[in-house]
Amino acid sequence: MLKNILYKTFGLRDGEIAISFLMQLYIFIIITVLLIVKPTVNALFLNQLGADNLPYAYLLVALVAVLTTYFYNKILKNNTLVKVAIYALLIFSLIFLVLSVLLQFNIINHFVLYFYYLFVSLFAVIATSQFWMFANMVFNTREAKRLFGFIGAGAIAGGIFGGYLTSIIAASYGNKAVMLLASVLILINIPILRKIYKLRLRKLSIYDRKTHKSNASNVSDSALHLILKSKHLTYLALITGISVIVAKLVDFQFSDFANRSFRDSDSLASFFGFWFSTFNVIALSIQLLLTNRVLTKFGVSTTLLFLPIGIALGSLLFLTFPELWVLVIIKGLDGSFKQSLNKAAFELSIMPISLAVKNQAKSFIDVAVDSVATGIAGFLLIFLIRKLNLPTSYITVIILLFVLIWIVLIFKLREAYYNSFRENIKQTLIKSDSDKRFKIKKETTILTAQNIINSGDEEDILVLLNRINTVKLKALKTSIISLLKHPSNRVKKAAIHQLYNYEKNTALKEVEALLQINDDALIYSVLEYLLHHTYKDDKNIFNRYLNHENDYLANAILLCLAKDAKNNYSLANYYNLEKRIGEKVKELSTPEGFTRKESIAELLITISYSGITKFYSFISVHFNNKDPYIVNHAIKAAGITKDEQFISSLLQFLKEKPHRKIAIKALKNYGLAIAENLLMIKEIENLDDDIKKNIPKLIQSFKSQSSIKLLYKLLKQKDVSIRVQTVVALSKLREKAPDLYINKRVIKSALLRECQFYKNTLSIIAALQLTLEQSNTDANTTDVSTEILIARQGILDILKEQELHSLKCIFKLLSILYNSSDIEMSYHGILSDIKEAKINALEFLDNLLQNQLKTNIFPLLEYYVVKDEEDKTNLKLRTLSEKAYLKLLVKSRGKRLKLEVINLVYYLNEKKYATIIKPLLKHKNSDVKYLAFQALNKITGTTRT
Repeated sequence: MLKNILYKTFGLRDGEIAISFLMQLYIFIIITVLLIVKPTVNALFLNQLGADNLPYAYLLVALVAVLTTYFYNKILKNNTLVKVAIYALLIFSLIFLVLSVLLQFNIINHFVLYFYYLFVSLFAVIATSQFWMFANMVFNTREAKRLFGFIGAGAIAGGIFGGYLTSIIAASYGNKAVMLLASVLILINIPILRKIYKLRLRKLSIYDRKTHKSNASNVSDSALHLILKSKHLTYLALITGISVIVAKLVDFQFSDFANRSFRDSDSLASFFGFWFSTFNVIALSIQLLLTNRVLTKFGVSTTLLFLPIGIALGSLLFLTFPELWVLVIIKGLDGSFKQSLNKAAFELSIMPISLAVKNQAKSFIDVAVDSVATGIAGFLLIFLIRKLNLPTSYITVIILLFVLIWIVLIFKLREAYYNSFRENIKQTLIKSDSDKRFKIKKETTILTAQNIINSGDEEDILVLLNRINTVKLKALKTSIISLLKHPSNRVKKAAIHQLYNYEKNTALKEVEALLQINDDALIYSVLEYLLHHTYKDDKNIFNRYLNHENDYLANAILLCLAKDAKNNYSLANYYNLEKRIGEKVKELSTPEGFTRKESIAELLITISYSGITKFYSFISVHFNNKDPYIVNHAIKAAGITKDEQFISSLLQFLKEKPHRKIAIKALKNYGLAIAENLLMIKEIENLDDDIKKNIPKLIQSFKSQSSIKLLYKLLKQKDVSIRVQTVVALSKLREKAPDLYINKRVIKSALLRECQFYKNTLSIIAALQLTLEQSNTDANTTDVSTEILIARQGILDILKEQELHSLKCIFKLLSILYNSSDIEMSYHGILSDIKEAKINALEFLDNLLQNQLKTNIFPLLEYYVVKDEEDKTNLKLRTLSEKAYLKLLVKSRGKRLKLEVINLVYYLNEKKYATIIKPLLKHKNSDVKYLAFQALNKITGTTRT
């Protein structure tokens, strides 16, 4: 019962109760001791030296803190944090014990008072800083977000308990007993710390240990230098400093107005006691009930804004109503928010920093920055209020100025926080080296281009010529002509295409000389150039080469003739194009006539350009050729014809990876109408799965607004593999065609549907695994039970595959709404085997996603990350019977799972399942209808017709 309350109220999970309570007890004791020693020492200081010396004490605190931080970091770099903390606790205890002895013998002077005032101030920041550093080590980012609220409640409870305890003991036994109690209490934290180390810190993974050790060895800079090098740490330090200055100014103003209102010291003490206790009670309530929820809903950066915005609003109210009750509100906001929401958010904001850097930087921020800021506040109070004799109401204006800077810094911190997580994810992911490809700068200079042409390799030259393909650059003319003598025929061909940008007859002799080279593609390019970019008579060229004994020349000129005669019937008739093609087909259709595969490939393209349908069967025949080279040319030829008889065959080639790319190009020639027809329910349901999942690539190739609308329709397909490819297609269109409009509302709707699909998948997997576990306990094994087991396992395998597809689909949809590189990096982090990468990816997304999306997506991602561990998430999966999940599969899944469900129902052979598959008798897919028909016949024992 109690366990469930803890789980639901505070977000605790299995394995976290013990460590959470230990951490809570640790900070409870620290703050209890602080609330014991601070009032005692402050009372002694004020009683002996007076309030006038407080600003000077502030300045001394700043000076001593800087020196202390320097030596503290030196010690921390050479020792573990656990060891340093234990020694620190012993020193704190000893010095508090000494003060108890000094009080017993009344050995108190000015030096002792200043020393203990400074020491208590340092104890406050060092002890709490050490605790939060432990918390950062013990919990990862996701755990911290859930648990820091609960653990931080211990600090607030310690504040309440310590205050009351001090007043009781001091009144009864005196200050010496109070300090003795503080000395004893602080020693209790040593065994607690050892237990924390045993439970969590000693069990860090090997990866964590290596990472921390590596980081520690790499960190040799001073804490200040580390902070200045990192924008993230710089903003955190500045925010800490500003918040401390504001807190001191608020406290001074509150104390001043209260002192004016209550001249009697007892009444003033009662006023302070009541409100300080009330602020702590409010802080405890916020910590226990709201901190976790607020952090989960609004994220770290937004939660940090609550305190400064609250103080700003209160200060504006005070300018209108300069009264004590307004200052009570401002002080209450500072006192309650600072120890609850703001503290938890601040500690989370430093989580992305590596442990070794964090240990040095955080101690510097908590001790030196806090103390220096206290000194600055003291300086402001001395010189602005005392020296200039300004009314304390003027402090409000100064507070507003600092709060404005504070808010700006939080917005700056937000981006730095994201960048830290980006870096963490990148560093923890194991990356393979990506292929390096030659890329030319967009603004290629003439000199650079000439250098590439003169000394670049084949690929470099081809990339360059492709980039300047439609640009006439006179300065490059000589260099391009020189490429006609390049060893690579591909370069020669590209150079010929580039010559079209210059005047006719350019380099005629050099180009014509290339006809001596036996290369089909090159010779075709040469003849095309002679026909279309020279003053040579076309008829002379055709007459010279059509009957040429050189096979390369004869094939290439026949292709040129087919292209030129496509819409010129007189030219086709004049050279008997149909007859020539017929003779060539006859020649290459016999073993004796076959010479080279290139001859067949060129003839296929010739037939496609000629438009003579009687030869199209030659194209169809070579779809089945054993040579992939010829098959690809047959596919290309079919696309050029745009004849309907080839559509079915071209679609089949989408299944085959070696031919898929060229098949998509061929189908693209038919226009977008072909994709629209395929999306008709009847048509797409009858396509093979391997064809269907490549339809989005075909639609994407059109790069038009209409193609985006068609892809929207595919987002509603039941087959998740189609949806994945559809989202991939949309992502590529977003990247390659940024002018096209993608409706984000449609994408968000698709994302929410995909989340529901993913959750249903998890529910069905859980139910199916339970069914399999129960069936495995059955000792009676028959052939039928084995078939049932195989059928269930088959469904489970597909569902697990679909789980990964759906997860990919979710991230691809997110990449359309957000920065694609950030989402892709997070996706790889989630899939990583490294737990730290998963946690960093989750936290990064937690701060990036909008509330509605986060609410739907996050439970799914957390479940994926922790599903193989004992940890639990707040994802509530539906409890489904076998009939319920089979019905859900038939209703919401594609053909593949429908067939698997029918197969299982067939072997289960129970009438209660008949209603599940009966609707499939009307399914559009013939395979689904047939198998459903067979299964129903068996179940019902009737013969259907």
